[in-house]
Amino acid sequence: MESRELRYFVTVAEEGNFTRAAARLFMTQPALSRAIRQIERDVGSPLFLRSNKGATLTFAGQVLLREGRSVLEGLDLAESRARAAADAWAPPRPA
Repeated sequence: MESRELRYFVTVAEEGNFTRAAARLFMTQPALSRAIRQIERDVGSPLFLRSNKGATLTFAGQVLLREGRSVLEGLDLAESRARAAADAWAPPRPA
């Protein structure tokens, strides 16, 4: 699973609704639904219980949300630390 796909999953979980999540991600709802179905195939289990009222997490979805948030926080932290290190050690620019 790629970090982009994990972000899609977390967004749907947070919104509880595929349409709102798609809007937040600036993508179409069918494309988001396809991505989530692919994650479910990869994991081997449904992650959401879908209804007309929205989407609720299954137990597998709850586990992936907890672990996924941790992974994404780690990626964001690594990126920010690398950026800070690059800024701190950048050679002076010629005038």
